[in-house]
Amino acid sequence: MEINVLNINGQETGRKVTLNESIFGIEPNDHVIYLAVKQFMANRRQGNAKSKERSEIAGSTRKLIRQKGSGGARRGDIKSPVLVGGGRVFGPKPRDYSFKLNKKVKALARRSALSYKAQENAIVVVEDFTFEKPNTKQFLDVAKNLKVDGKKLLVALPENSKNVYLSARNLQKTQVMEAREINTYRILDADVLVVTEKSLEIIDGILNK
Repeated sequence: MEINVLNINGQETGRKVTLNESIFGIEPNDHVIYLAVKQFMANRRQGNAKSKERSEIAGSTRKLIRQKGSGGARRGDIKSPVLVGGGRVFGPKPRDYSFKLNKKVKALARRSALSYKAQENAIVVVEDFTFEKPNTKQFLDVAKNLKVDGKKLLVALPENSKNVYLSARNLQKTQVMEAREINTYRILDADVLVVTEKSLEIIDGILNK
C-alpha cells in the first residue's frame, strides 16, 4: 500500500512511501488486541483502595456486654465489625493490577491495530518537521492543512520534540508520542494516525524483527 508524503502545508511532496505489508497489511487479531488494551488499562489502575480492619481502628478493647444472657448478638470491643464505626471485614487492600504479556503478543497487537488503521485509510504520512518554539496555533494550522482538524489525533514523531509536544499539550483530542512508544490502545483510540517518514522507519525496525 502506497501513501503520498505531505508537507506541513498539506501539499504533496511528490514522494510516496510503501507501508510494510507485514505490519500494516495483516489480518488483525482481535483477541491479542483485547489482551493488549486490557493490560494497558490494568497498568493504569492505582489499586490504592483501602479500608481499616478491626485491628487498625482506634478504640478501647473493653468487652461491651457479657457473652451470654443479653438476648442480643455476642460482641467484643467497640471495634467489632458488627457495630457502626467498627472495622470492616475483608475490605479492599492496596494491590497491583498489572500483568505480563509476551513481547510477541504485544507486537502482534500493535501490528493488528496499525492494519485496522490502514484499512480505514486513517494514516497520514508527513515529512519530518519541528517547531522553533511552542505554538498551539501553528499546530492547529498544520492539522487544518492536513485536513485532520477536529479529529482525535495520534502524532508519532521519530524523537522527542519538546516544542511540538508543548504545542499540542492543551489540545484534548491530540496525543504526541515518540514512534517507539506508541501502543495498541493509543492507536485504536485515535481517529487518525499522523506519522512522519522517519517514524515509519522506526516502527518498521521495531515491529519487523
